[in-house]
Amino acid sequence: MPGLIVICGATATGKSSLALDLAQRLGSPILSADSRQVYREFDIGTAKPTAADRRLVPHYLLDICDPTENLTVADYQDRANQAIAEVHQRNQVPLLVGGTGLYLKAVVKGLKIPRVAPNSELRSQLAALGQGQCYAMLQQVDPESTTRIHAHDSVRTLRALEVFYVTGCPISQQQGENLPSYPILQIGLDCTEVQEGDRRILIRTQEMFEAGFVAEVESICDKYGTNLPLLHTLGYAEIKQYLAGKISLEEAKELTALHTRQFAKRQRTWFRGDRQIEWFAADQPDLLERVWNRIQKFLEPPKVPSVSTTSSRV
Repeated sequence: MPGLIVICGATATGKSSLALDLAQRLGSPILSADSRQVYREFDIGTAKPTAADRRLVPHYLLDICDPTENLTVADYQDRANQAIAEVHQRNQVPLLVGGTGLYLKAVVKGLKIPRVAPNSELRSQLAALGQGQCYAMLQQVDPESTTRIHAHDSVRTLRALEVFYVTGCPISQQQGENLPSYPILQIGLDCTEVQEGDRRILIRTQEMFEAGFVAEVESICDKYGTNLPLLHTLGYAEIKQYLAGKISLEEAKELTALHTRQFAKRQRTWFRGDRQIEWFAADQPDLLERVWNRIQKFLEPPKVPSVSTTSSRV
């Protein structure tokens, strides 16, 4: 059965360029695992693959939602699994590429995710009770969840209560893993020196601004309003401050780079917790060949043990 190759790691480690080279060698498509690249019009600030890249290699899971829609992790998991199945039917090995850890985990680990859409009215009613009372309620209806959810974690507390009141079943009984049946190779990229990662982020930030990032954010604000939730995310929030006259353009650049470095640190912490990921130095000149050799081994058919026969003497 065709497997799946994952290319993951922190932002600005070269995942996309490596995946593009590998996909061309393999004759395989790329599946995006980025929580913002799924949205149309959010292009420059998400480092979305260019039109030229997409002409070279087919890309899936890009531009599948309008900015006003809400794509849940469960929605992404369904679409990713469907795309993987379609690629497997063509006897190809897809590349799942990105830095959104939860998206990747949902696919690679086969997370069981309650199919309960966010209910803003219910959440507002629960939030009005206060975190203390909400957590006490959760301890009564789903004590198992409180062993994993901190007493001050209002986001996960509300979600657990939301799932319980909508389905009548504790979220802890609806979670778990259902591992995929196909083989998976996880490749992680990271820089050997933190300074190299910071340098790459500075370059990425400068390139985004030169590519028209400010104009992109201004267009989105004009079309959807400044309260669009996606405009509160990394990069877009800083540009929105600049457009509002609260900070200078140079300050917007500096804050974008700073917050990106902080985000990259959180990504590294997340991915380092997965022992199945095989790590490669992103700044090594022979990175492509090293990863290619590993993939070749992964794709080798399993060896069938030979059956020895013994002749009997008469």
